[in-house]
Amino acid sequence: MKPVSKILIFLILISMTFSSIMAFDITSFESIDNWIVLQDNATWIGWTNHSGFPVCQTRANLPYPMKRISNIIEDIENYPNVFKRITTAKKLDDNIAYLMLDMPFPFSGRDYIIQFVKDKSETDWVFSFKAVIHVDTPPNERFVRLINASGTWLIKPISNSETAVTYTWNGELLGDFPSWALPKAWKTQGNEIIEWLGAALNE
Repeated sequence: MKPVSKILIFLILISMTFSSIMAFDITSFESIDNWIVLQDNATWIGWTNHSGFPVCQTRANLPYPMKRISNIIEDIENYPNVFKRITTAKKLDDNIAYLMLDMPFPFSGRDYIIQFVKDKSETDWVFSFKAVIHVDTPPNERFVRLINASGTWLIKPISNSETAVTYTWNGELLGDFPSWALPKAWKTQGNEIIEWLGAALNE
């Protein structure tokens, strides 16, 4: 084989190892409007259609400083101890992680691989992620792979001891999950995220 051909094959293999599989992401979610409100109390939850995907959002003000909250969110490998529906969370690279989700009976579990980016400033903290392919985690037949997974945490301080938390995510569940049950699932997820985050902060 010619040296040039070997180089091309090598480059193709490398690109397959860390390649994005989606153009859709919701890092610019602050421009999204026309929310359909699912819950409007201390924890606000809503959803809307955006670029052909169901985008969901949950918001709450938590009585903790921004730094404590961001420490929990960026500690991905500890997610199973915080967000109880996540059964596995492991880093595959500095900014790539693999997660597995438990789903209520009789639905199959979900899994996804994400590439994440952290952006901190004096006024807010953003943690965004979107789905990628990684050679070390081929599809698992026991799980539905969420190939369009995408989300963003936005954390803004209200005071030294209170923080506004907004989590936005692609609510697509794929597989055998019925469309009529999605709003209930999104509402449940929005509440669980805030409740479990609050419980971890209270430990």
